[in-house]
Amino acid sequence: MRILLASPRGFCAGVNMAIECLEECIRVFGTQIYVYHEIVHNRHVVDRFSHLGVKFVNTIDEVPEGSVLLYSAHGVSPAIRALSRQRKLRTIDATCPLVTKVHLEAVKYASEGYHIVLIGHDGHDEVIGTMGEAPHSITLVESPAEVAELNFPADAKLAYLTQTTLSVEEAGAVIQALEQRFPQIEHPPKEDICYATTNRQHAVHQMIDQVDLLLVLGSQNSSNSRRLEEIGATSGKPAHLIDGAHELKDEWFEGVETVGITAGASAPEIVVQETIETLKSRYGATVEDFKTRDEHVFFQLPRELRMLSAAK
Repeated sequence: MRILLASPRGFCAGVNMAIECLEECIRVFGTQIYVYHEIVHNRHVVDRFSHLGVKFVNTIDEVPEGSVLLYSAHGVSPAIRALSRQRKLRTIDATCPLVTKVHLEAVKYASEGYHIVLIGHDGHDEVIGTMGEAPHSITLVESPAEVAELNFPADAKLAYLTQTTLSVEEAGAVIQALEQRFPQIEHPPKEDICYATTNRQHAVHQMIDQVDLLLVLGSQNSSNSRRLEEIGATSGKPAHLIDGAHELKDEWFEGVETVGITAGASAPEIVVQETIETLKSRYGATVEDFKTRDEHVFFQLPRELRMLSAAK
């Protein structure tokens, strides 16, 4: 069996920054720290910090007054920030800068009188945070079919934004439908889908014709990981999204000569390597790198945390 190992894969700059934020918070404050939602959408990462004593919460009222609270990489709405202030929480913002960019665009367009069409998945943490920036000026759509149901006047003052972790093709189809129906619709000068999402999808697109099976390391609630799995499915190749080697099933590999492996932007490299070692042990697999692009993006820790670290 041959393994084609996609590159780039795994952690993006935003995920690296968020995890480093939490690690540094533990160094500065100890493990009695709270995180609003999962720090990133990955079971392995969340379990590691939970075992250290970090508490992940879904509502601000779960956090005792005066505690340290970290905002996850997906961002939060102004309402959540206000609730944190009311509870006198010491907050550290680990929001990915690319998500912050979308938040700022939402505020800008809303202040200029635009109604914003946000392309994204209902209920996703990032979407909830973005919509919270201008809740009366944003309409969420997920598909071209939903664009057809929009009831804005033909000359409405509109702009669109996108969730950063969408499939490029998925977003493109909705954007095309929007531009056909509302030719006047505005959009940011630079697209919102993040570089890492685009690069990981590009690598799988380039690799998929050469493999019999695609394995994507990542969690089920990771939007960008699910998009990678969908590339395999839409290409007619079996594809499985797994958290680690423990989920591998022998029947997947019957008659398979070449396995493609990639990882979502929130999946740590350790789960990739454990999966590869399992396939080597079971099937005598060999590994070939499949590199399509280089990545050199780096995000600094939030200023408030850098100052605390220096003082410590």
